[in-house]
Amino acid sequence: MKSIVKLSPTFKDYIWGGNKLRNYGKVTSLDKIAESWEVSAHKDGPSLTPDGKTIEEYFGASGLGKNVEGFEFFPLLIKLIDSADNLSVQVHPEDAYALKNEGQYGKTEMWYIVDSEEGAGIYLGFKNDTPKEVFEKAVEDGTVTGLLNFFPVKKGEFYFIKSGTVHAIGKGVTLCEIQQNSNLTYRVYDYKRKGADGKERPLHVEKALKVIDFSKFEKQSLSVDIGEKKLIGASKYFSTYQAAFEGEKNFVVDDKSFMTFTCVSGKGNIEGQRMSAGDSFMANAGYGKVKITGNVELIMTSVRKYYVGIDIGGTFIKGGIIDDLGNIVISEKVPTGKNAEIVMDSIAALVKDLLKKTNMSASDVCGIGMGVPGMIDSKNGVVVFSNNLQWKDVKIVDGVSKRTGISVKIANDANVAALGESMFGVGNSYDDCILLTLGTGVGGGIIVGNKLVEGNKSAGAELGHMVIKYGGEQCTCGRKGCLEAYASATALIRDTKRAMLAHKDSKMWEIGDIDKVDGKTAFDYKDTDKYAREVVDNYIEMLACGISNIANIFRPHAVMLGGGVCAQGDNLIKPIQAIVNREIFAGQLGPVCPVMIAKLGNKAGILGAAALLM
Repeated sequence: MKSIVKLSPTFKDYIWGGNKLRNYGKVTSLDKIAESWEVSAHKDGPSLTPDGKTIEEYFGASGLGKNVEGFEFFPLLIKLIDSADNLSVQVHPEDAYALKNEGQYGKTEMWYIVDSEEGAGIYLGFKNDTPKEVFEKAVEDGTVTGLLNFFPVKKGEFYFIKSGTVHAIGKGVTLCEIQQNSNLTYRVYDYKRKGADGKERPLHVEKALKVIDFSKFEKQSLSVDIGEKKLIGASKYFSTYQAAFEGEKNFVVDDKSFMTFTCVSGKGNIEGQRMSAGDSFMANAGYGKVKITGNVELIMTSVRKYYVGIDIGGTFIKGGIIDDLGNIVISEKVPTGKNAEIVMDSIAALVKDLLKKTNMSASDVCGIGMGVPGMIDSKNGVVVFSNNLQWKDVKIVDGVSKRTGISVKIANDANVAALGESMFGVGNSYDDCILLTLGTGVGGGIIVGNKLVEGNKSAGAELGHMVIKYGGEQCTCGRKGCLEAYASATALIRDTKRAMLAHKDSKMWEIGDIDKVDGKTAFDYKDTDKYAREVVDNYIEMLACGISNIANIFRPHAVMLGGGVCAQGDNLIKPIQAIVNREIFAGQLGPVCPVMIAKLGNKAGILGAAALLM
């Protein structure tokens, strides 16, 4: 099925509502339209497809996508809201409390401001850390809003409201609310208003006190460019995107999740159907490219999976939150240190910071993947030995999991980089590929059938330590003649220095001092200095020898090269490819093994770490 349909909403006429939504094409016999439930599968107000079916009936499990499979029901709800008067001051519980005490889920939500009157705004969170007793008294004497932040709002702004945050929409605001699929609210203050029955509406202060976050509220605004749209809200229940444009845009709906399109301003055309402000459409998972033309502002939603990727280096720990399509939502780094306990504390603090800056909670991510240098027992979550970190038998999975409350999986850092490049880099169109990282040493990673091959006790893929010249240069591993001893950046610098010291007439001395030699020096002078040319040719021959061995053993679809020396581009790749084509077993009779430059660079580590969980 390939379908994109316009949804018909359910309307609510709450006492604080107005009639501005009629300007967005909403037609109903109700006196007021407080809320228009645009995309809803909730029993209290389902939206319907043109043939009168609910979202779940029409699209089915396959049409909603595999990212929705883990939920008991359709995970999100989208509303348009018009506040002619102040809404009550309220709070939503988080899932655990709500399930235990109410038999239903809690609510996390976000607001996108569609329009607002002069001076209109919202109340959101406490100005300062607030004792519970102070809040209770403020509720009793009607001064509770004085404890809260008041944010004047304007069109195009957005606010994320995590469960436990006290909040209220002020009068004169029109907004699009994207929320978890729940209708559970604890009302704590309602301006002593009376309902249709002439009585004050009930409050839920006792329950609210058990779920409120009384700490000072710190507003965090997520805004990340992802293709043609901007990610502005992320949780396990919904991912919200915004796009405003004039002309034509194409948005891809992948096979993992449906996508909704709510037009909050302007008019246009979506896949041959007219679209105006206030209209909501939904496309099935796997729909592919959705073409939209016109002058429009859109709010789009889908359900994405999120993961934390951690790359532990000798100097820095890099971390990021990544979605299931390989988009990096946020990334940060902190110093590594050496002590294992301190490193685990640093990782936990980094994860907490990443979650805070994206308005996410630990339950919003599927886990933490980590790339760690050294010999790794990934099955048991132990760093058996890491020379770089000076660790032995460190139970890092248990340590980080206990500190964060999130499940953890680890692998060797080079293996992780290979997985990242395979899934999200130049290898993403191949099932079988190999990565060689040419740095201080030569790291390696093997992907077969899109799976990481780690070997016995996860100790495999030490490709840099295959011997390519018996009795040759001393390697740091203790053997002689390893690929690493000839093809690492360290080896390239060593050989360049040797050539300069042996030939004082070399043009490479133009750099001034032997200590200024780097991995570029010989390549920079290869066309004007025969000694530099000899260094480069030898380096390429040794590296190509190792790659040919790998190609003969694994017959991968591709060999990917990473590291600073790869900045040489075709100067490196073309001669290597020529040698591999000549040296590979059966030559042109066998399958071609292209040699390519990896493209993810420093991002490969955190992407690959996250991919351990995908």
